[in-house]
Amino acid sequence: MSGRPRPKRVLLKLSGEALIGSQAFGIDDGTVRRFAEEIAAVRNAGTELALVIGGGNIFRGMAIAAQGGDRVTGDHMGMLATVMNALAVEAALERLGIAARAMSAIEMPSICETYIHRRAAWHMDEGRVVVLAGGTGNPFFTTDSGAALRALELECDALLKGTQVDGVYSADPRLHPDAKLYDQVTFKEVIEKGLAVMDTAAFALARDNGLPIIVFNIHEPRALARIIAGEPVGTLVSDDGLG
Repeated sequence: MSGRPRPKRVLLKLSGEALIGSQAFGIDDGTVRRFAEEIAAVRNAGTELALVIGGGNIFRGMAIAAQGGDRVTGDHMGMLATVMNALAVEAALERLGIAARAMSAIEMPSICETYIHRRAAWHMDEGRVVVLAGGTGNPFFTTDSGAALRALELECDALLKGTQVDGVYSADPRLHPDAKLYDQVTFKEVIEKGLAVMDTAAFALARDNGLPIIVFNIHEPRALARIIAGEPVGTLVSDDGLG
């Protein structure tokens, strides 16, 4: 079993649902503040960070498609939800004294910067946390795929996927209490076994470009800092034996 990577530049993928907290819907300020504090601690320790945030706490484009509506329109609405989440996280980081920039794949210059990968990379070089919204800017792509794409564009050492469970399991642990939690698993295994903690397109993109993914419980205190320190938190998905 190889050791864990100690990444210097990372992309953190957060689901929109993670921002709900104890609410049934929307953005819980206390939860956002706690995430911002953990991100700030890692940034202050020298790690360069970008974030991609989903929009499921506000709207899911698939919800319209499931009811027979137009998938493209639904996905565009979901992209707008991610912009609201990105602005909330940007504001929370700025309140803690951490320079942050929300950037959207959909142009809305009166609200935030438009995503250009060289400009986003420059912000990271300057020590700012980049909060990326709008997915890829295209329908039919999930924010997981967007996270893998942005991590590669920004030359990140790893993609960290914060979830509601402790990592990649052999089955849904909420339905199967005896499900096995993997410490490390290959891209081939997660794709062939359908271990659906991220969508297949995101895994395939990361696999083809040698980008390790660490799947972990975003609600575990200090999980992010421990991952950056190389501790075995969550599940490492990699075919490269990174150490």
